[in-house]
Amino acid sequence: MGRRAALAALVCAGAAGFVPGAGASAEASARASATPGAAAARAAATAGPHPPASLLGDEIRRLPTSRKALALTFNAAWDDAGVDTVLAELRRRKLPATFFPTGEFAEAEPAAVRAVADAGHGLGNHSYSHPYFDDLSTAERADEVRAADAAVRKASGTEPLPLFRFPYSSTTPESIADVNALGYAAIEFSADTNGYLGPEGGMSVDRAVRRAVEAFAPGAIIQMHVGSHGDGVVLDAEALPLIIDAALADGYEVIDLRRFLEA
Repeated sequence: MGRRAALAALVCAGAAGFVPGAGASAEASARASATPGAAAARAAATAGPHPPASLLGDEIRRLPTSRKALALTFNAAWDDAGVDTVLAELRRRKLPATFFPTGEFAEAEPAAVRAVADAGHGLGNHSYSHPYFDDLSTAERADEVRAADAAVRKASGTEPLPLFRFPYSSTTPESIADVNALGYAAIEFSADTNGYLGPEGGMSVDRAVRRAVEAFAPGAIIQMHVGSHGDGVVLDAEALPLIIDAALADGYEVIDLRRFLEA
């Protein structure tokens, strides 16, 4: 089965848990309406969280607050080598984070996604197969978002957040509008630690921490990763305690992105 066919199958399988937001295109809405279980899905979606208008219309790289507060976020697109370490540290500190898994990650590592949900952290959407959205049509973008939603929903057993993070942080006004129309805010980041590059990519724990600390500001969103690219070294998992120490020492509160869905 080709990737497009696989995506279509996933969309159909997960349709009972997802429909486009009120601003979805007529074409997308028609596809959802034609899917078995669409009426139930629409009812379920109405009860779920929706991003406020303040988070729509552009990519969000800093949260709308003047307080000394920042958010910790983790992408998950490769292996789960750092998940246990990250969750243990967050549990020890009693701090929240938001995780953005791809659909492929959710299918390959469902236990990791369920562990994140069971720990009480939010799960966003990082696309199904991590493509450049610039290269996709509106329909293809919708397929990626829906297939990821279905996979994350199945793996976690919870309602994913209406927060989307673009693969490679590659955004355009058109792709942001498409994601917004599906009911998602485009949540990017103030700084990426670049820990995902690993030692072979010239990174170290100290460098990852420094990149995060240099971005501290009211509303900062720090991006990290839970994977190792297969070498077993997850610099972001090692850097996390030091980043938290630096944030707290500087008077910052680590906040949950879900607060901004209540506006």
